[in-house]
Amino acid sequence: MIVDDILRTPGAVRDAERWTAHNYHPLPVVISSAEGSWLTDVDGRRYLDCLAGYSALNFGHRHPQLIAAAHAQLDRLTLTSRAFIHDQFADFCRELAELCGKDLVLPMNTGAEAVETGIKVARKWGYQVKGVAADQANIVVAEGNFHGRTTTIVSFSTDEDARADFGPYTPGFTVVPYGDLEALAAAIDENTVAVLLEPIQGEQGVVVPPEGYLPGVRQVCTERNVLFIADEIQSGLGRTGATFACDHEGVVPDMYLLGKALGGGIVPVSAVAANADVLGVLKPGQHGSTFGGNPLACAVAIEVVRLLATGEFQRRSAELGERLRAGLEGLVGKGLVAVRVRGLWAGLDIDPALMSGREACERLAERGVLAKDTHGSTIRLAPPLVITEEEIDLAVAQLAAVLTA
Repeated sequence: MIVDDILRTPGAVRDAERWTAHNYHPLPVVISSAEGSWLTDVDGRRYLDCLAGYSALNFGHRHPQLIAAAHAQLDRLTLTSRAFIHDQFADFCRELAELCGKDLVLPMNTGAEAVETGIKVARKWGYQVKGVAADQANIVVAEGNFHGRTTTIVSFSTDEDARADFGPYTPGFTVVPYGDLEALAAAIDENTVAVLLEPIQGEQGVVVPPEGYLPGVRQVCTERNVLFIADEIQSGLGRTGATFACDHEGVVPDMYLLGKALGGGIVPVSAVAANADVLGVLKPGQHGSTFGGNPLACAVAIEVVRLLATGEFQRRSAELGERLRAGLEGLVGKGLVAVRVRGLWAGLDIDPALMSGREACERLAERGVLAKDTHGSTIRLAPPLVITEEEIDLAVAQLAAVLTA
């Protein structure tokens, strides 16, 4: 019989807790290797990954095409800074711009940096193009949003865990209910420069807005001369069964904010994509990043864009997502009270009388499936897009076992 004193996991968990600031509450699992949809811990136990790094691993762990690109670039050049141009930069920007149907791309590193970039660009556009009075620009955002955790971004968060005790807060944001088009339209005034939304709210529990909401936002923004900024950092790049979540309703925003999957689960890569009349407001010295658009990041991200250009992963997400939906909807009334699914992305509301989301994830981990809780009794599933039908069925079966145990 295996006991804790000969396992490596308990000691590794204790060391992590001892030497790390407690800004996360991870499950007590210590991963040492991964391949495709599977993770292996330091004691050799395998887990089906149903989180995929919050969608950063859309193409699975160690996708061979992405790993090959990283290896090849590591042997040549990893960083120049933006003081110089490197030989991967133009190809990345061009191919991503074409995927997005936009003129220009501004590369950064993290999702939060992409959001901050979008905010800065929108404000500058407002002053230079729309004619908003100096320092009066405002941006309309939605309740339940999650755009990152920088001081500016948490200033308009409605999640007290993310916001409390980090003031004073940055002004210039108006918060309206998500999915309420009338409230959004009413919040726009002559100083509004942008509407910033997630087409699907991931951290909130994979909340899909009402049908017609996103087209309505697009129309209002066009009519009122306001930029529509779509935060597709989690929802984009194949996750929902389309290249972008906005595609499901035929909506094209003025600006895409991208990240997570753009780096293939290998390096942090984010980007803002927009047309020249928007991104063109920036001039040298007004925004930048030493590592943004570095050679290694661009080499990997080029291959990510090329994988998406085939359409294979979008189709997999759409088709396998229907299998996931069918399995999860069969558990409503059997421990689940609600299910929201778009592609291979699902939010599950567990009967709070049964257990918390955290407890459900702990029990799933014991059964070899890794997922993440959010907001009490809700958990999220976001498996890699390389998952198989059999693996989806396994995840649903293990969830059913947890709910009925």
